[in-house]
Amino acid sequence: MGVDEGTARVDSWIWSVRLAKTRAVAAAACRAGQVRVNGERVKPAHAVRVGDEVRVRQGDWGRVVVVSRVINKRVGASVAVDCFVDNSPPAPASQGPAPVAVRDHGAGRPTKRDRRALEQLFGRGGHEA
Repeated sequence: MGVDEGTARVDSWIWSVRLAKTRAVAAAACRAGQVRVNGERVKPAHAVRVGDEVRVRQGDWGRVVVVSRVINKRVGASVAVDCFVDNSPPAPASQGPAPVAVRDHGAGRPTKRDRRALEQLFGRGGHEA
């Protein structure tokens, strides 16, 4: 288990408490501006302390956590949950599976005209008319 030292690198801490799958992903998120500590964009080597608010952008959802314990080594999920207080808004609801084009059984292969209509319907790059 990690040692409490008072401070830790933000990329290492994000990885340690399982907010990122790897430390490289956590560091890349910092460099891309997706991590903020107390409202400021930070580099991967920025130090976090107990009481700091860390915001991590994950896709179209943002995690907001307050550091309650500083660790440097990755720990089990049950221990990691005790290292921060999660103040994140609820995750956005998924919109379900994408629509699937359905053809009648025995209708055969789509014609070029049918294929272009499907590409236009689904917004894929196809023939420009």
